Amino acid sequence: MTAPVALVTGTSRGVGKGVATALRDAGWQVFGTSRHGSGPDGITSLACDHTDDAAVAAVFDRLSSTVGRLDLLVNNVWAAPRGFAGFTEKFYERPIDDWDTLITVGLRAHYVASVHAARMMTARGSGLITSISSFGTRGHLHSVLYGMSKAGLDKMTYDMAHELRDTGVSAVSLWPGLVRTELLLSAGIAEFAGFPIAEAEDPTFIGRVIDRLARDPELAARSGHTLVTAELGAEYGLANDDGTAPASHRGPFGGGPLFPPA
Repeated sequence: MTAPVALVTGTSRGVGKGVATALRDAGWQVFGTSRHGSGPDGITSLACDHTDDAAVAAVFDRLSSTVGRLDLLVNNVWAAPRGFAGFTEKFYERPIDDWDTLITVGLRAHYVASVHAARMMTARGSGLITSISSFGTRGHLHSVLYGMSKAGLDKMTYDMAHELRDTGVSAVSLWPGLVRTELLLSAGIAEFAGFPIAEAEDPTFIGRVIDRLARDPELAARSGHTLVTAELGAEYGLANDDGTAPASHRGPFGGGPLFPPA
């Protein structure tokens, strides 16, 4: 059987790198994008500036011409604002052009990739579009623009699923909790924003959750939903690389998924 094909955006480090690694290890043929075309070994890394629509289109043209299919899109690419050194300033103390990264890359780029993915997937009658969102939809997290971008991803997913109904293609939005990225671990701290590092998620854990979700025979019933990765992992019997089960942040953020509406 031909290996299923995944495209993960933003694979140079962090969540994207971990997701691409886990999908590769689960038997996927993985393509990954980053500004300089870097990613983990064993995937096909493509250079792509996600603010350039033509560059994004070229990535999908390459997929179409080389493998002729796409089974999974993981929208993950993200860019920090210029001069960014942590979300310590109020929105009115920051430059207006923070919009150009946090919204243009953090939201618009996901929409553009989803349009191209949906065209390929609906033509074959199957596929999954996932977007890495955040509990920042539910409560204030990091900054005003960060929360706007994540809430936009959840609503985008809900409405895409409505328009993808009966095509065989599903769309979901994922809420990881605190993630043990290389940057976070390098800080040598025991907790971040009140959450213990020991209970956080590995980037590869998120990838294993996405792999199982994509193979779930009940996937269509989840289309349009925002889903908590720690809770999905528990449902699928998955764990971090060290065997621990990450904690869900549902309680601290005051409730469950925003979409679909009650």
